[in-house]
Formats: sequence, C-alpha cells, structure tokens
Amino acid sequence: MTATATAVPTAAEFVARAAALRPLLREHAPRIEAERRITDEVVDALTDAGLFKLTVPRRFGGHETDMRTLVDVSAELAEGDGSTSWVVAVVNTCNWLAALFPLQAQEEVFGTGTDARVTGVFGPTATSRRVDGGWRVSGRWYYNSGAWHSTWAVLGLPLTDESGEVVDQAMALVPRGDVEIQDVWHVAGMRGTGSNCLIAEDVFVPEHRVISVPRAIDGALPKVHGDTGLFRSSLAPLLALGLAGPQIGLGRAALKLVTEKAGTKPISYTYYETQADSVAVQLEVAEAAMKIDTAQLHVRRAAADIDEAAAGGGDLDVLIRARVRADSGHAIKNVLEAINTLLNVHGGGSFADSNPLQRIWRDASTAGRHAVATPAVGMEIYGKLLLGVEERITPFV
Repeated sequence: MTATATAVPTAAEFVARAAALRPLLREHAPRIEAERRITDEVVDALTDAGLFKLTVPRRFGGHETDMRTLVDVSAELAEGDGSTSWVVAVVNTCNWLAALFPLQAQEEVFGTGTDARVTGVFGPTATSRRVDGGWRVSGRWYYNSGAWHSTWAVLGLPLTDESGEVVDQAMALVPRGDVEIQDVWHVAGMRGTGSNCLIAEDVFVPEHRVISVPRAIDGALPKVHGDTGLFRSSLAPLLALGLAGPQIGLGRAALKLVTEKAGTKPISYTYYETQADSVAVQLEVAEAAMKIDTAQLHVRRAAADIDEAAAGGGDLDVLIRARVRADSGHAIKNVLEAINTLLNVHGGGSFADSNPLQRIWRDASTAGRHAVATPAVGMEIYGKLLLGVEERITPFV
C-alpha cells in the first residue's frame, strides 16, 4: 500500500489550479474538438495539477476531497473547454466508484505508483458466467467518456446463476488493456470527450473486482473509509450531481462572452449602437444570469446534502436523495435555457465556426441530455416521494 504524508491542498487551491488552466484549455479547445480527444498537453497539465485525483483515497496518494470541490473544479474547467471538464468529472466519479471495491481491487487500481484514471459505463449491456474465482464477461458498453485516456474501466453487467437467470446487477473493474475501443463518438457536441464504445470478449474478472450495484446504492458495501467520509457518500446522488458541474461552467462561459461583446456589438436594423444600450438585452442578460445563478445554487445545495451526510457518517434520507436528483436536472435545465437566451442576444453570429459560443451551445446541449440527469425524470422521482406515491420508476435514487 502506498502511504502519503503530504498535506492535501484546500478546495480553494484546487479551484484556483483549475482556473489557471483555462487559457491552455481555450487554446487547445479547437484541436480537442477536431481530434475528438483531449490533447496530451492538456492531460499532462491536469495530471500535474492533481485534478484527476480529487476522489482517489489519501492512502494511495490521492486528495479525497468532497463533492463541492469536484463540481467547483469541473465548472472552472468548463469555462475553458467543456469536453475537458466532462472527462475530469467522469474520471473523478469513476475513481470514486473504484474506491468502493474491496481493498485488493483498490490496490490493483491505485497502488501501482502511476496515476489511475478510471472511466466507465453503468449500463449492464453484457453477459457473464461464473467460473472458478470470478466471472467471464463479454459485452459492449456505449459511451465511455475519456476512453482514450483511461487506465481502468468500471462496467455494468448482469450476474447470472447456473441456469442463466439474472440474479443481480453488478459493476466490474476491468484493466484498460483487457478491452478494445471502437471509435464511434461522432457527435454534434462534447466531441473531445472521446466517448467511445468498449468491447470485452470473454474477459476474466476476479471476484474481488465485482460488486453489487443495488447494494452499492443502498450503502451496504463494506468500505475502507478515509477520514473525510467521502466514500460514505450516497452513490446515485453523487453520480447524478457529478454531471452538473461542467454545465455550470459552460453557462458562465457563455454569459461572459456575450456580456463582453455587448458593449461594442450593435443591434442590426435598430438605432442601438451597442447591445448594452438596449433595455430588451439588459432584461434578457439579467434573466440568463439569474438562471445560471439558480443552477449553481441548486448544485451547491445538493453537494452540501451529500457532503454533510457523508462527513457525519449518516445515511442520506431517501427524500433528500431524490431532491439531489431533481436539483441536478433542474440545474442543467436552467443552464440550457440561459444559453439559449444568450444565443438570442448575441444573434446569428453565435453560430460562426470561429465563435466559441457555438461550441459552448453544442457541448451543453449534448451533455444536458445525459440520461442520469434528465430533468423530467428527476422531478418525477422527487414528486412521487413528496406525494407519498409508492410506485418507483428506478432504483437509482
């Protein structure tokens, strides 16, 4: 086991490191999009800043921070490039998942002396059969963000009995070298995430690298806790909220771009010499800013719910878990609405290839449709619990 006595930087220091990388991210953003993967220079800079290790256990040299730090860091990065922010959020979320596995598995992932970058797909799009010492797994998993840069993957799979009946849903930790990447990520937005398909053909996964998803959702796994309580965090809320940080940053980037240009950009076919002179523009910009603020406030409340329960050693109440899912979706919905308003203000020039605003719009629109953070689903889950409706539409709460 790798021990460390190095002092962990504060949350503010990590956010400052992320902010300091924004010029590099803006410079590389067109290339990241064109090559459909994060550039090596950016990966190295993120690694040097320790931003892939926010959720790695301290006993392995990680930082073991909290949810608020993760969403704030990913928001800062998204002001520079959405794809980079998304990959950092996903890697940290999946590193956290890897730390839920038995200590032997954690040693294999984090104890090698190299920086681990775990990515993953939760959907059980695979087959499995029990063999001596573990499982034989085959499957295809779409879409694995950060696939090009990962060292391990955490993958969903059904567990079957001797008759082939599914008896549990599980997550398996698989080394990157045991799976192939199929390059399928040809999309309108978040192009640089490299969210490709992972393929496994009869891969052996030992028992200690397979855990039950329902038990993980219920917090029933035996975990090796650090001092911070990070690994006591509720699984489903943490995974949902982890996708909101990049959206906040994309909204802030759009607002900054539009307001900076409004002081010199005229409104065509009117007497206004600048957009900033227009009361209509003033109202729309204020509305967009308030929606972004609303999103940020909901995200921070949700992060506080997760972090406070984890640090206190208690279980997050099911109603609060549902509210976190609703908060996540509501935040994303508000950011998307704000960006659309800002596009209306900025006008047709928003869609020029040379204008970063069109990439922000495409990135936010693509990321905002991730199934885990769908606003309507989150609201339905929360509304049923508020009204005492017993019907459940998902175990993922």
